[in-house]
Amino acid sequence: MKANVGGIDRILRIVLGAGLIAWGIYAQNWLGVLGVPLLFSGLMGQCFLYRLFGISTCRVR
Repeated sequence: MKANVGGIDRILRIVLGAGLIAWGIYAQNWLGVLGVPLLFSGLMGQCFLYRLFGISTCRVR
């Protein structure tokens, strides 16, 4: 599978995902689980929803 998440998008996903997970652990709230897909897609460089809608923020095709 080709990467479809570009540089800034990827960094934002990693930071927001890690932040949501950390907040969920700190607040002992299950909503922190929402950070897992963000972190995963940022680390892998692929987003399922982007692929579904044919979007790509990655410069390399």
